[in-house]
Amino acid sequence: MLSVYYNAEMNNSKIKLISLCLALIGSFSVNALAQETEAEPYYFYRGYDYGSESLVNPINIIVNGGFGIFQLAGRNNSLIDLDYTTGFDNLKYSLTHPFELIGDQGWSDFLISETVPISINRNNAQYWPNYTQHLIGGGMSYRLMYEWFDYHDFGHPKTYAVTTIFAYHFLNEVVESSGYGRPSTDPIADLYLFDPLSIVLFSNDKVCNFFSKTLNMAEWPYQPMIDPTDGTIANTGQNFVMKWKLPRSNKWSLFYHMGTHAELGLSRHLDNDRCVSFGAGMKADNLIEVDEHSNTVNLALSGGLFYDRNNSLMASLLLAKSKDYKMRLNLYPGLVKFWGIKPGIFVGTDREDNLSFGINLSSIPIGISKNRQPN
Repeated sequence: MLSVYYNAEMNNSKIKLISLCLALIGSFSVNALAQETEAEPYYFYRGYDYGSESLVNPINIIVNGGFGIFQLAGRNNSLIDLDYTTGFDNLKYSLTHPFELIGDQGWSDFLISETVPISINRNNAQYWPNYTQHLIGGGMSYRLMYEWFDYHDFGHPKTYAVTTIFAYHFLNEVVESSGYGRPSTDPIADLYLFDPLSIVLFSNDKVCNFFSKTLNMAEWPYQPMIDPTDGTIANTGQNFVMKWKLPRSNKWSLFYHMGTHAELGLSRHLDNDRCVSFGAGMKADNLIEVDEHSNTVNLALSGGLFYDRNNSLMASLLLAKSKDYKMRLNLYPGLVKFWGIKPGIFVGTDREDNLSFGINLSSIPIGISKNRQPN
């Protein structure tokens, strides 16, 4: 699937390299696809018809994950104007010339910045999203999708889940690479190492049990909204939450919210079903070029207040000095009800106080939005 783009002049060495890379990915994923018919427990999907879980499906993960980088400054949110060709060409070169690009950057620099979590220098900490968003978040998304496909009686749910996660990560890399003037080493670690390992990791029931039961991990994505007047998409992003119950407390948990951001705080259970959480931290704001091989981000302060029911997010209010939103409010289906309709609602304001709002009235987690300039 990585060689969708075909060049008739591609030489034999490139073809062999692509075959080797595909074999590597296949070897990592084969365990996840083994014993397809064997029943396995659910850890992350509950089938709730309210909150963020009511929007779980393959479209949600592909759109939120694939276009999540639109949250960063310097990115045009237009689905029409996005330079998919440049993104695909950059990604294709990265995936077919990994050793060349890593050699140019230097193997030690590549390993320290992308894979080995030892540097605290921001310019050498590209490994952070690799572990949080690709390995842990991507693995949880894979297991969530497997459980979703199985719950809805799709045959071969693991195959569908792997395909969905690959589409999400591949689109993410194409969109991200579209903003580069040259190929980068960033996708190499993502697609050849962390993404396949995430599937293997969350195919293990003990790992899933730890993240589900001990850390109470859940997916809390945004609600993507499209403005039909200009073809832009707003409010995209794949987010995850963990709650670790504090010792000797039945009410309080340590709270961690992550995506292209990280907020640490506390959660308090109001009763057996409902919970309020709050946290503060940092958010990725602007993508900047470290050198000709890799990129990093500027950070902005962020904070949030969250309300969930059975770990399905019902409402969130996020404040940050970020590109698109200094304020972002999401009300998820089931929080409010009008004439039997349970809409998802989004309201946001940017640094220039431009107002964005959107509403989702269907089971497809893509609503209609509109941007309004201040008077």
